[in-house]
Amino acid sequence: MKIGNVTLDNKVFLSPMAGVTDLPFRLICKEQDCGMLYTEMINAKALCYDDQNTKKMLKIEEEEHPVAVQIFGSDPAFMGGAAEILNEYPNEILDINMGCPAPKVIKNGDGSALMKNPKLAEEVLKSVVKNSKKPVTLKIRKGWDDNNINAVEIAKIAEASGISALAIHGRTREQYYSGKADWDIIAKIKESINIPVIGNGDVFEVEDAINMINKTNCDAIMIGRGAQGNPWIFKRINHYMKTGEILPEPTGEEKINTALKHLKLAIDEHGEYVAVREMRKHIAWYLKGLRGSARLRDEINKIESYEEVVNKLRDYLSHSLT
Repeated sequence: MKIGNVTLDNKVFLSPMAGVTDLPFRLICKEQDCGMLYTEMINAKALCYDDQNTKKMLKIEEEEHPVAVQIFGSDPAFMGGAAEILNEYPNEILDINMGCPAPKVIKNGDGSALMKNPKLAEEVLKSVVKNSKKPVTLKIRKGWDDNNINAVEIAKIAEASGISALAIHGRTREQYYSGKADWDIIAKIKESINIPVIGNGDVFEVEDAINMINKTNCDAIMIGRGAQGNPWIFKRINHYMKTGEILPEPTGEEKINTALKHLKLAIDEHGEYVAVREMRKHIAWYLKGLRGSARLRDEINKIESYEEVVNKLRDYLSHSLT
């Protein structure tokens, strides 16, 4: 699997997710054989204005590579400026966000709102490609709503603008994450362009990944919500692709130990106050489906110290999972 001049070990990628794909989570996913990691989306304008909090989100560790940094914005000058700044960063790929459905993003014409304006989208794409020394990729949705499905049109514009690969989430902006992802649109795009196509949407199990590849002929798979609390999905899909064997689901013990490791990485990166609060959602995802986990989740949501969270999880490990 190649994107531009970048060779990837496998074709199962972590989707960029705001508030989720920070450095600690990416490291956990990398350990589980993720083929490419994506950062949280970076505000191009904030980066151009040298915003320190934005720059903190761009920390990349040696063991993460290859990494794609995703930027968002709808001003071609700021997007091109961000691309130029990121030439000095260690990421291998630069990704453009035209898929985010969040109101605070689309109200400025960014994210999936940019798909409503193909001419401006083209200007943004060309500006980023022109200013980036790295391969540029694009992530889009099926369209704005059921009356405005233009993913194929945007994909063709992207290819003509010099984009090296395209990821497509098979939902409209209006759908957010509800309903079912339309994999047919992934297949249509694959038939319409010659650059690699990355399929995204509703891959929660090993079988989903295989079905997506078989149905769409996509070149790679991007996993978002399916990796939340389940970083093992990357290793399990890759193992199946190589051997035809489905590895067993992780045990409760593996889940708790990984949650503890993730928590420690988060403390090291963000400090105790922020990390303990940020990790509440991750711990809830790790605990999902485990016996008595609802009560434990509620207790952890009230805890503010690292030591207390660790004690709760270890206590649960020794008493509820044995």
